[in-house]
Amino acid sequence: MSNYHDADELKALLLGKETTYQSQYDATLLQGVPRSLNRNSLAVDQEALPFSGEDIWYGFELSWLNDNGLPQVAVAEFRFPCTSINIVESKSFKLYLNSFNQSKYSDWKTVQQRLEIDLSRVCEGQASVTLFDVEHCPPLAIAPSGEYQRIDEQNITIDDYQLNRNMLQGASMGTEIVEEKLVSHLLKSNCLITNQPDWASIYIDYRGTQIDQEKLLRYLVSFRQHNEFHEQCVERIFVDLMAFCQCEELTVYARYTRRGGLDINPFRSTTLEKAPNRRTLRQ
Repeated sequence: MSNYHDADELKALLLGKETTYQSQYDATLLQGVPRSLNRNSLAVDQEALPFSGEDIWYGFELSWLNDNGLPQVAVAEFRFPCTSINIVESKSFKLYLNSFNQSKYSDWKTVQQRLEIDLSRVCEGQASVTLFDVEHCPPLAIAPSGEYQRIDEQNITIDDYQLNRNMLQGASMGTEIVEEKLVSHLLKSNCLITNQPDWASIYIDYRGTQIDQEKLLRYLVSFRQHNEFHEQCVERIFVDLMAFCQCEELTVYARYTRRGGLDINPFRSTTLEKAPNRRTLRQ
């Protein structure tokens, strides 16, 4: 359990509490969680982040009415910079999106602008929103991961499923500098508040001394009973890899499966600011 589980900032959240869905637009439903709660425990300075990146969300259950009362539907892409003060709490986000259901808007651009204003306010950063027709959403095309080496098929025994960053001790092998692209589809953590399981594929691109893949896999599997939000897990993995593996360059990108019509995909990198498409069949 994360040491900030009982933080005052989490006590007012709707997550884990019985709620009533609203069908009329209500921006007050949105709630933010300070990124500093996790970053302080990782000794990450909000003013001097060791990475660039963003959190990319996809909303599959966005609908509203046009001026004639005819329902409209869209797939929404939401991008939040990792420099924003807050993450958006996911249940409040779902409730907020559902509040559009019976509200009228003259056109798609008005909806997009309304979303950007509200989300930027709650995250205290510049959120961007793109709306796609449900039959044409290029960012959600399946992206083959053939360039990545899958590390899941190792003949090893695991009996410890408690997060332990020291599993990466000695994971940096030799002195030769290499560049590798690694993927594991075995990342699982649990929601910080509700304990519901969160499933992800995680992509790791790095330049540095070679990382021991057995130690890396054991470390990733150790998240299996760990309670933390998606964004926080990815930043923890990034910080731990930098600490134990001394990467010269590092990118960590997790693609989580959706729940309640939303998926969350945190991206952190020393070299890139925008995340590429890495969607699999699971998302």
